[in-house]
This record gives sequence, C-alpha cells and structure tokens, in this order.
Amino acid sequence: MEQKMPTPADPNEAAKKAKTQRYALLSAMFLMSMSAVGPGFITQTANFTVKLGAAFAFAIIISILIDFVVQANIWRIVTITRMRAPAIANAAIPGSGYLLAILVIIGGLFFNIGNIGGAGLGFNAMIDLDPKIGGAIGALAAIGIFLSRRAGIAMDRVVFVAAFVKLALIVYAAYVSGPPVAEAFRQTFLPDTIDFVTITTIVGGTVGGYITYAGAHRLLDKGMVGVENISAVNRAALSGIAITGVLRYILFLAILGVVASGVVIDLSGKGANPAGQAFHAAAGDIGFRLFGAVFLASAMTSIIGAAYTSVSFLTAFKPDITERQRNLATVGFIAISLIAYIIITTPPAAMLVFVGGLNGLVLPIGLSIFMYAAWKRADLMHGYHYPRWLLVLGVLTCALTWYMAYKSAGAIFALLGY
Repeated sequence: MEQKMPTPADPNEAAKKAKTQRYALLSAMFLMSMSAVGPGFITQTANFTVKLGAAFAFAIIISILIDFVVQANIWRIVTITRMRAPAIANAAIPGSGYLLAILVIIGGLFFNIGNIGGAGLGFNAMIDLDPKIGGAIGALAAIGIFLSRRAGIAMDRVVFVAAFVKLALIVYAAYVSGPPVAEAFRQTFLPDTIDFVTITTIVGGTVGGYITYAGAHRLLDKGMVGVENISAVNRAALSGIAITGVLRYILFLAILGVVASGVVIDLSGKGANPAGQAFHAAAGDIGFRLFGAVFLASAMTSIIGAAYTSVSFLTAFKPDITERQRNLATVGFIAISLIAYIIITTPPAAMLVFVGGLNGLVLPIGLSIFMYAAWKRADLMHGYHYPRWLLVLGVLTCALTWYMAYKSAGAIFALLGY
C-alpha cells in the first residue's frame, strides 16, 4: 500500500497565527501597563513627590517589584487554568470568587469615577473646558468604542495610540524639568523616609483591584492560554511591567525636577491639580496643555481598562454571558460611573488618590486566593509543575501587601479629606 506523505504546513497560515499571537500579547501588555499608569498614578505621583521628595523613588521601586511578582503569578495561573479570576477563586475556595468579583467591580467603579474625572481635568487643561463636560465627553467616547461592531479592535487601537502619546509627552516633561537624577537614584535604594500609606496607595493604583487582572483576562479573550503559550505570556508580562516601570520613574523625575527647584505646589485647594501645576512649572503654558494631553490619554486608556476588566468579573454571576452582552454591560458600567462623577462633589484629584489606596486594600485578598490555588490546587493546573521560586515570592509578596494594608487602612480612607 502506498504510504501518504504528511501535508506540509502552510507557511502563510503559520505566519498569520504568529501575527495573531503577537497582537494578542501586545493587546494584553498595553492594556495592563496603560491601566497601571493612568490618571490615578499621575495624581498620586504629584502628591507624594511633593510630600516625600526624592524618597518617593523607593515607593516606586517597591511597587515595581510587587507588580512583577503579582502579574507573573496572575498571568501564569489564568493562562494555565484557562479560567477567569472569579472562576479560579470559586474552584479553589468555594464562594470566594463572588467576593472577589464584588470587590473588583466596586473598586473598578470607584476607579472609573476618578478616571472620568481625569478626562475632565485633561480637557480642562488642554482647552479650558469645564471638567464635568470634559469628563462626560471622555466617558461618551469610551461608550462609543464598546458600542462599535468591532469593539475589541477599537479598544486595542485607542490604547496603543494613547500609550505612545503619553510616553513621548512624559519624556519631554522630564527633560525640561531638569530633575536631580543622582539624588533620586540614591533614594531609590536608601530612602530618607519610608511611608507605608504611600507605598500601599501607589501599589493599589498600579497593580491593585482590576489592574491585577486586566492583562490576564485580555489574554484569555484572545485565546492565548495553555502551557504551550506560557513562555510567550511570561515575556509579555515582563515587557508590560518594564513599560510601566520606566513610565512611572520618568514621570516621577519630571515632577521631582519641579519640586526640587523650589516651586510650591498646592495640594490643599478644593480644585487642586498638583500634576498640572508641576507640568506648568516645568514648561509654562505649553507644559500645562501637554499635561492635559497626557492626562486625557491616561484617562481614556484607564476608563477602557477599568470598565472592560470589571465587567469581565460578571462571569462569576453569569458564566454564559455573550460578548455582545458584555459590551452592553460595559457601556452601562461607564454610564453609571459618569452619573456618579457628575453627582459626587469630591474633587477628582482627591478621588484618584483615594481609589488607589482602596484597591491597595483589595489586592491582598485576591492575591491570597490565587496563591492558595497555585500551592494547593494542582488539579486546576492540568499537570503543570508550578515554579517553586515564583510560589515563594508570591506568598512573601502576599504577606507584605497584607501588612501594608493593615498599617495604612485608616489613613487611606482619610485621603478623601485631601
């Protein structure tokens, strides 16, 4: 009998698959990194740089290290189990997925109120538009994205473009402000002051709450799952963390240059906009307009990221939700955030600082559940041998986030009084 030769793989098909995978990884990487350097982080950075000076560099480096451990574990567990975070939590500890979903959705809602406020501040700085009107425009633009027929592609493109705009403008601001780089580097590792409230707030604003799961859930939606994709997922996670780390540090240097020059930045006024003041001091009226562009780009990516990720947790209550239903729920989530923003009288800058702290309190709960799943529920890993070093780092980081939350819970809620 004549033996059939195997059909050679279609090189075009293989190239198309590789391109799709690269796009999926970039989508997850930028969604996570841009959510982590949103208007909340920018506002927090301005507030805490004014208070701590160069010593704030230590809080940033700690946040990057925590970010690495958290994202490396979360992305890996979601990829291997092929499940969303609430489903993993419920499988590991029955009922915990519902608790996690409620906390993330509530935290995401508060964060999105602040993000819409960030869009308002951005428009106000760019074109002197009333912040309430600017916030409404930003929210409605995000709603338009999720109502489009190709919502996923539209979301990715907005995030990509906003990322490059934000990076270019922040680098420019850092250059013109002339920061004391040597002093900042010294205090990155040998700080004069260590403040747990600051660290908890900045960690919450960059990796807490919904941000923890944004990239991982995007990977799941793009089909980048299973042990066969773990190497590519790890590279994407590390690249995303590197992007956020560089952006955070450059932004800090930009504001430190202003603070070190002796410029007084007002944190107490009801309408205080400390980050805007720093950009204005660094580059004059043009700098203030650039700040508006940075803040608006940050707000749009964060509105999209917060809404998309928070709504993905609805699967805890409706596992069979369709993509169309999710998009409509996301529209509703943004609309509720907008209504709350219009009603709430807390200044946007104060809200952005507070929600970072709030998500810093949520972080240890979700991380504890995930580390338990990785350590004790090998059946969820489909035979995958989880790296022990990553488990140990995860548990130690989890303990650290619990300690920070305990030390700073009361002070975080007092941040609403900024």
